[in-house]
Amino acid sequence: MIPVLHRYFIVNKPYDMHSQFTGVEGRPMLGDLGYPFPEGTHCIGRLDHNSEGLLILTTNKKITHLLFKGKKPHRRTYLLQVYREVKPETLEELKNGVVIRVKDNGIYKTAPCEAEIIEKPTNLFQSGWEYPDNIPHTWLLMTLTEGKFRQIRKMMTAVKHRCLRLIRISIENLALDTLQPGKVREIPEVEFFERVFGKE
Repeated sequence: MIPVLHRYFIVNKPYDMHSQFTGVEGRPMLGDLGYPFPEGTHCIGRLDHNSEGLLILTTNKKITHLLFKGKKPHRRTYLLQVYREVKPETLEELKNGVVIRVKDNGIYKTAPCEAEIIEKPTNLFQSGWEYPDNIPHTWLLMTLTEGKFRQIRKMMTAVKHRCLRLIRISIENLALDTLQPGKVREIPEVEFFERVFGKE
């Protein structure tokens, strides 16, 4: 039997684009990127339409389980802009875990995470919607090892800071780097597994 050769891509998902190929007709979707993805390509770990950044697309259906449902947690790092100044004590709350609502109105305390206050990156790409710099806000860098539905936005709501801009910049060692919004980069299979799952 000839082995199936899978393909792997990363996308810098633009603001207001849906992380799917069908189902929201009339709205921007991945097919609108104009890239010749092979048949069977699907998205791993979606982002909300108003979030930006790193998406993994692949023809390998096993990746979802390996990455998001396996025993080993995987690090996902986000750059976010939130409303108002974040105090040090609020940062500690986020690091230690906060209570959010999850599916079926359940209550869940988030796992400990990494969070730090940073300056706005000087080389940050433009979004489709920009929040005025003269209104109080804070830039944060957060790394989580779990991914509940809209988790970061819910975490920020829990500590009374509305999330204004949310950008996923990496999953493990697979990063956006200089990839611009709406652009696609194909990753060779060996490199993909090394960056995401590490060398065996």
